[in-house]
Amino acid sequence: MSEKQEENSVPFYPDHFNQEAKVALGFGILVVLTGVLGLFFPVGLGAPADPMNTPIHVKPEWYFLFLYQLLQFIPKTIGATSPVIAILLLAIWPFLDPKPDSTKKPFWIRIWVSAAIILIIIALTIWGEVS
Repeated sequence: MSEKQEENSVPFYPDHFNQEAKVALGFGILVVLTGVLGLFFPVGLGAPADPMNTPIHVKPEWYFLFLYQLLQFIPKTIGATSPVIAILLLAIWPFLDPKPDSTKKPFWIRIWVSAAIILIIIALTIWGEVS
């Protein structure tokens, strides 16, 4: 660099570091101030949530309705863990039987089982929406 460019430049380390430290300190003060104000003047929209009491009108989004409806027929512990187990089973399924099929029978069994599962999911979703 020439002497003229050096004379018009600002060193990065002390100047930029000090400026960024001041900005970070300002944001930190704002965050602490907001927390203190929220502590002394809490904003409440109504009664606190009760995790043991679900209102009747509450329903999940459409993509969770079949699981919500399934919980009415099976115990809650099984209903909460079975989707996770099913997804894990789908993830490891290709590694369980790596040999190629010699006949078309396993193909058609998979088609019919998949179609039945999809129909059950659609039926539970519709049932969950209208119930």
